[in-house]
Amino acid sequence: MAQTGRMTAIRRIGFVGLGNMGAPMARNLARAGFDVRVRDADPRRQALLASELGPDAAAFEAPDAVITMLPAGDDVRAVLLDDEEAGAALRPGTVAIDMSSSAPVGTRELGAALAGRGVTLIDAPVSGGVAKATTGTLAILVGGDDNEAIERARPVLDALGERILRTGGLGAGHAAKALNNFVAAASFAATSEALIVGARFGLRPEDVLAALNASTGASFNTQFTMEPHVLRRRFGVGFAMRLMVKDIALARDLVDATDSVAPMCRLTEQLWADALAAEGPDADFTTAIRHWEEENATQLPLLE
Repeated sequence: MAQTGRMTAIRRIGFVGLGNMGAPMARNLARAGFDVRVRDADPRRQALLASELGPDAAAFEAPDAVITMLPAGDDVRAVLLDDEEAGAALRPGTVAIDMSSSAPVGTRELGAALAGRGVTLIDAPVSGGVAKATTGTLAILVGGDDNEAIERARPVLDALGERILRTGGLGAGHAAKALNNFVAAASFAATSEALIVGARFGLRPEDVLAALNASTGASFNTQFTMEPHVLRRRFGVGFAMRLMVKDIALARDLVDATDSVAPMCRLTEQLWADALAAEGPDADFTTAIRHWEEENATQLPLLE
């Protein structure tokens, strides 16, 4: 294997989790020249991407790094500690990179368990959605205690994102991601309320949105989410309601773990739990506004 100083360069990557985010991320790693081997709980999805990447892509053998992009930390733990193929492929010197949205405390516990096998864990959750996963322009929030392992992983992360932010020790990336998703969820709920209240007053939703974007109420949601997915009723961001609710719960768990007073986080969790009950776990998270419209007996007009 190639050497970078005294560090072994990462060449072969085992990528676990080929959903809406994981599949384009694996493709970008292959385009960047990495030897990518793929694994997914859905055999059909795994076979399709493996056939696209090449004849060896289904052989999960001796990776230098294993990336997990899975729904929850429990799934990551099951793969890395107990899976007969992915977990068994880990050997001393392997770098495990969890790019899922996992619980920060659980990440520290998993890191300790893997360290006993000579494996270093880095948490590197991503932000930017399917669009930026596809273009390789994600924001990546990196936590870890082993600076050398993080430097080894840097070319891998560079192939997936345009903003690589070191947030602290192991678990810090997942903590920062949980807090980000809580803020994003609160922002979407607040923007939805503003559009509904504005409509009930007689304002056009697109005018309220323009006012927010020209003022201090601007956010990612006002700029990129509300018009195409809410006002045009497409509801197609590609991020499921159950995942949004799970991520807010991770932030609330962090509130509890730090014994913090954070009423906005708890209120946001309840708002989204109600929306999930109304719209269903697999609905796009943007459909939450339909629940809030129903509560107000007001449906926003379709923007043509």
